[in-house]
Amino acid sequence: QVQLVESGGGLVQAGGSLRLSCAASGRTLSSYYMGWFRQAPGKEREFVAAIDWPNGRTRYADSVKGRFTISRDNAKNTVDLQMNSLKPEDTANYYCAGTGTIAVLLTSGEFRYWGQGTQVTVSS
Repeated sequence: QVQLVESGGGLVQAGGSLRLSCAASGRTLSSYYMGWFRQAPGKEREFVAAIDWPNGRTRYADSVKGRFTISRDNAKNTVDLQMNSLKPEDTANYYCAGTGTIAVLLTSGEFRYWGQGTQVTVSS
């Protein structure tokens, strides 16, 4: 069993930056596929970014490419999401997720483990 806990959310002005972190306990993440999703009020949960831990390959939603960077820290057993050039439309609750297999379609249903989420609010 893997427990995931997100941190780093908050309020930031448009154009600013935030760094989210996802700490895992229970197991090391060295063989897991990890991702970040977000959900705004009244909207469905959507994929943001993912990383294949063993080889470091990353994937991003088109809406965040060039602005967000997902990374992993083997020593800390964490997955981070660096968010730059934030926009008001990035406002959402951000969730860390993990699975023991590769998520091919990058849908939330492919991920087994979830954190509780951390709120990101971007003011205009």
